[in-house]
Amino acid sequence: MRSHFAKSLVMTLLILLSGWMGGCRHDTQSQAQTTPSPVPTTEASIASIAPPLTLIDPALLKQSWKAYRQRFIQADGRVIDWEAEARSTSEGQAYAMLRSVFIDDPKTFALTLTWAEKNLKRGDPPADMLWAWKWGRYGQKRWGILDRNFASDADVDAITALILASRRWQRPDYLRLAQTKLRDLWALAIVPVGDQRYLLPGPREAFQPPNKLVLNPSYFSPVAFRLFAQVDRAHDWLSLINSGYAVLENSASLSTLKLPSDWLALDTETKQFQALLGTEPVYSRYGFDAYRVWWRVALDANWYREPRAKRYLQEHLGALQQLWRSQPKIPAQIDLRGTPTATYEATSQYGALYAAFRLIDPPMAEDLYQKKILPQYRNGFWDHNSAYYTQNLVWFGLAPATVLSPQLLQPANVTPQPHP
Repeated sequence: MRSHFAKSLVMTLLILLSGWMGGCRHDTQSQAQTTPSPVPTTEASIASIAPPLTLIDPALLKQSWKAYRQRFIQADGRVIDWEAEARSTSEGQAYAMLRSVFIDDPKTFALTLTWAEKNLKRGDPPADMLWAWKWGRYGQKRWGILDRNFASDADVDAITALILASRRWQRPDYLRLAQTKLRDLWALAIVPVGDQRYLLPGPREAFQPPNKLVLNPSYFSPVAFRLFAQVDRAHDWLSLINSGYAVLENSASLSTLKLPSDWLALDTETKQFQALLGTEPVYSRYGFDAYRVWWRVALDANWYREPRAKRYLQEHLGALQQLWRSQPKIPAQIDLRGTPTATYEATSQYGALYAAFRLIDPPMAEDLYQKKILPQYRNGFWDHNSAYYTQNLVWFGLAPATVLSPQLLQPANVTPQPHP
């Protein structure tokens, strides 16, 4: 397929990515609202980073998690996206695992992990331990894997959850599984270009056409790579932090408003980053995928006090601050010229932005919460009880920086070592 780039990009990406990346972003009204080793933060250090805000009631997070379990997670652990023909995705399973660790729910963690391990294996026998990204109905009454390709953001989040779960609940078997998956993720999704390494969004056949990498900035999870380096010394996971922040900066440089894009390309010969302006869904614009950049980068600032994280937020949120002060609302999608391409708003965006603004502009974070997030919350759900992506992104955005103890993020007896 790599020798037939045009066919690969048109056919493979449209099949692989339509409705995926990451899994369940619905660009419709239903989603809208009418490197030195860093040191994990303590509560005191977090307070020094972010001025105090209205504290998010822990009961709200517990209530929304309970409602999510009842509505979206079957008794056997399958996470259902009701807005996408009741399908399941590797992203959905990984989000449930990560939320389970955050809120200390080992039972749900075990159920969602077990379902994914039983149903999302990519081969028979599996050639690797990564998960097929899409599972659902085919034919009249049959259910199973619909696409055996993997989505690396889901595997990154699932492995992160496994590492944290192994520490929180003293489960060495979770750590062993994480380390096995790390081996396969490195082999299948990490590619070198010059002196840098990059995380591909999925299989090379789709994302590494001749002389190019197709990248998704929202897959960059620096806190995950720091955790990976602690438990897998055979691979240089820390190198992905430098390249990841470079991808974020280069993605923003393509935008008049200096915003990250859902997608961009890297020319592997010239080392220049390029916008993707062809056929959707792989398209360079600020949209539903890119929202996650704010949350993931804010985690790196909060948990590991990474100066590049806070600097990135300070330098690239200015346009959205101005939009908010002039309207106040932020459109769900904005093209590279700075023109809104959607007339509606997205509560999922406001949730991710809350995590970022509580670090660099607490009054705006408070404003977002009071005007756009809290009013959309009813009976345990934001927007409505089928809005899968919104439930997850808002919940992660509202979760306090102290949701996990520093001991879980970097135990005293674990020191990450750079790859020799």
